[in-house]
Amino acid sequence: QVQLVESGGGLVQPGGSLRLSCAASGFTLDNHAIGWFRQAPGKEREGVLCLSQYGDTTYYAGSVMGRFSISRDNAKNTVYLQMNSTKPEDTAVYYCAARVNFCSAYESMYNFRGQGTQVTVSS
Repeated sequence: QVQLVESGGGLVQPGGSLRLSCAASGFTLDNHAIGWFRQAPGKEREGVLCLSQYGDTTYYAGSVMGRFSISRDNAKNTVYLQMNSTKPEDTAVYYCAARVNFCSAYESMYNFRGQGTQVTVSS
């Protein structure tokens, strides 16, 4: 069964750090681009960043540049989203998605999607 499962969300204080995980089963991540998306209350879902099959990172949300990073552990078939210097505006449900080869800013272009994990940045 093909599945993506996010974990690691929770409550973090402004300025704090959080690491989200995106674990795949039923297929291997190393030949896929992995994108992270988020949806804040009352807002449309937006692309955050993506890691290509070749290891290149593309940022779709300018507000996270210099604060968020993405990495892959092929042995664990898992991709991570490292969130540093978090801000209240980072509060959202975060989703990972996978597609073959290249990144895309559009979630509809991805073949597999997870169910999301809630991140709340608040004091």
